Amino acid sequence: MKRKALIVGGTGFVGLHLQHCLHDRYSIMATGRNEDIRDAAMIKNLVRKATPDIVINLAAITTVRESFERQYDNYNIGLFGTLNLLLALKDIAFQGRMLQVGSSEVYGFPAPDQLPISESEPLRPMSPYAVNKVAIEALCYQWSQTEQFEIVTTRSFTHIGPGQSDRFAISNFARQIAEIKQMNIEPVIHVGDLSATRDFTDVRDIVSAYDLLLQKGRNGDIYNVCSNQEVSTQWMLEKLIELSGVKVKIIQDTTRLRTSEQRRVCGNNRKLVRDTGWQQIISLESSLADILSYWEKNFATYNVES
Repeated sequence: MKRKALIVGGTGFVGLHLQHCLHDRYSIMATGRNEDIRDAAMIKNLVRKATPDIVINLAAITTVRESFERQYDNYNIGLFGTLNLLLALKDIAFQGRMLQVGSSEVYGFPAPDQLPISESEPLRPMSPYAVNKVAIEALCYQWSQTEQFEIVTTRSFTHIGPGQSDRFAISNFARQIAEIKQMNIEPVIHVGDLSATRDFTDVRDIVSAYDLLLQKGRNGDIYNVCSNQEVSTQWMLEKLIELSGVKVKIIQDTTRLRTSEQRRVCGNNRKLVRDTGWQQIISLESSLADILSYWEKNFATYNVES
């Protein structure tokens, strides 16, 4: 008989890939937009119905920009929503393991000599999004030490892959390229700051790390989930253009620039690899090819729905 997994916020980009990763071994219940983590009574009933063996909490405001625009929602969905979930698990005497998905945004703007940044570096949150994640880390640590179930927390770095919203830069570039190819329009791509660097990992490798952390991560610990590789956004765009075979002009759009963005990001994944044996399988080039293919297949539907 399969064990039971509850994925809170599990019908979005990461959640769908996580469901695919776990479905052979778990009976999965995934919540989406119809289940509001801010509703304590609803979450309590849902947890009681699910009786999970493992829990993964993905529920969150998804972008830094949105956290500035929806500050109360940012904390109510994140910190207080997580508390609702923890209380609901306590109510059923849960004795399994929970994975709380966090973010590398908690590191703020690290100095170049701090890169690749490790879990021991000080936290310098620079947005409501990051402050919320720091608070959730503290909450989960306290519960992992004082309650009857275990919690492992991640600091996940930038992840990409097929199916990601075009609100995110790499997916947005791929959608624009697909539009140029299919609509025969002016070959121009609008971009923000291409000089910024990120630590990119394919979402399928990310959810593989989550699976391993549920099995092997140490209770109360925090793990960077990242590639250990610093890559510029410009390199990613140029590789997408190369893969597409389309010649395009790149125009910087000032409305896409973000003053609250990190300039350079690279994570140290040594702890994750040491404790779980995780390996990055999908190369950036393969990931970009899959993203481009996704948008080439789905652009027509996107265009109609937009």
